[in-house]
Amino acid sequence: MYDDALHTPRGKHGRAPNPLQIGGWVPMRQYCEDDAVDFVIVGTGAGGGTLACKLAEYGFSVVAMDAGAWWRPLEEFASDETHQSKLYWNDERICDGANPLQLGGNNCGKAVGGSTVHFAMVSLRFRPEWFKARTALGYGVDWPLNWQEMWGYYTEVEQALKIAGPITYPWGPHRPRYPYRAHEINAAGWVLARSCEAMGIPWTETPLATVSAPRGHSPPCAYRGFCVTGCSTNAKQSALITWIPRAVKAGAEIRDLAMVGRIETNAEGLATGVHYHREGQWHFQRARNVVVAGYAIETPRLLLNSANARYPDGLANSSGLVGKYLMTQTNHGAFGVLEDEIRWYKGPPSLTLTEHWNYTDTGKDFFGGYAYMSQGPLPQAWAASQASNRGLWGAALLHEMEQYNHQAGFKIVGETLPQECNRVTLADEKDQYDLPIARVTYSLCDNDKALVRHAVGFMSQSLEAINARDIWAEGDDTCHLYGTARMGDDSCSSVVNADCRSWDIRNLWVCDGSVFPTVGGVNPSLTIQAIACRTGDRIRQLAARGEL
Repeated sequence: MYDDALHTPRGKHGRAPNPLQIGGWVPMRQYCEDDAVDFVIVGTGAGGGTLACKLAEYGFSVVAMDAGAWWRPLEEFASDETHQSKLYWNDERICDGANPLQLGGNNCGKAVGGSTVHFAMVSLRFRPEWFKARTALGYGVDWPLNWQEMWGYYTEVEQALKIAGPITYPWGPHRPRYPYRAHEINAAGWVLARSCEAMGIPWTETPLATVSAPRGHSPPCAYRGFCVTGCSTNAKQSALITWIPRAVKAGAEIRDLAMVGRIETNAEGLATGVHYHREGQWHFQRARNVVVAGYAIETPRLLLNSANARYPDGLANSSGLVGKYLMTQTNHGAFGVLEDEIRWYKGPPSLTLTEHWNYTDTGKDFFGGYAYMSQGPLPQAWAASQASNRGLWGAALLHEMEQYNHQAGFKIVGETLPQECNRVTLADEKDQYDLPIARVTYSLCDNDKALVRHAVGFMSQSLEAINARDIWAEGDDTCHLYGTARMGDDSCSSVVNADCRSWDIRNLWVCDGSVFPTVGGVNPSLTIQAIACRTGDRIRQLAARGEL
């Protein structure tokens, strides 16, 4: 393995690694730090990587920075769960609250391409009513976006990633056919299908950002099963192999192993660039606009760490909401043992799903919704779950692992409600760059707990309906992060407007999952990329009118 990528930057000297070719390089434009580029983007994941591509292709000068490494998947990704933890943001954070979050591989990436390098590829659209949750459904808050416009951007992203999905989708308004056919369903997927039919609810193949047929240098998915630890074949259409190469080709510069510590502002209160640490020293990159796309923990951390005399409470924080309304999604599961051999590790982990409880508003004792999906945990992760959730150890754990090939189950992506008390603040402790680390405070509310009870009960019943035995429910798990820099219609109740532009500093933008006012019951990556595409279009329109 070539883990020198963790220590030596690869994006420099006018070239960048080509992740689609073993040992390959491509030319990359290199900007001078003293020359103000049009945009410096902090983070290269679903938000930052997508926006870097859009802006570069529109002719803006772009420098995008990432604290993580620039990997070559074909050479450096191993079928080894422990080794691949190099893809996660494992830097120290302090977690507290009534339900402290687990942070790492389930929700935090540290690499060029961000969390998309190790995400499960599930690519779902928001239910239209979620964009107006308060008005249409009576909870949460309304987004400043309308679903019809977002539907168009969803289509753009689905085409860009060549999403593989079903011919027809059972829920919501009509949508265009997915670019690639759905993947073949594995045995674990058929378990969900049979159980849904037994319960009288619809199911479908999961729309996935991994190709089901060749695409350029990407081969079709080989059902290797190590999706959430990094795809070594490049079938996965992560930002690393889709948006980033397009951005570089269009003239963007990507700087890996570049940890941004502070945004600078001038006497007029405008952003002038970023201070970043690379190759053992601090640098400063001038920019006409700064985009923060570090996700729901690092984004508020950077804004708060950039406090100065003019902005003593941090940047973009006149509302006092930077870091507040942190949201996650519950990820509880129900599992059982079947007589048939399942071998659920074969294939992407979630090949079938149901959104029944996202689109059904009756029969609930809670607000919000959830999808649930077939599962395919790898052995190490499954053993850890047995130890942490069921207290199994020694002979008991060994016995349970002997049933691994006959296990099956489902996990939810469950909506939680925005609460101001859930937040990211700065701790007294410092990291390796002498920057205050993030303190992450999180507690489930009664509504969140009611959703979990409903989901676990329904999934357990569906397993019983197909004669599974030894059924048990996972007690605590979460996935994905949102909020902490929410978008809205006015500066008093949000951090950015619908264009992801700061209310306080007109040349400061936030473009990642932190802008979500609510979370819905589906995975976030498609919506983050759709927002980034919209933001890129809006910036081009504003520039054309002289309004940047």
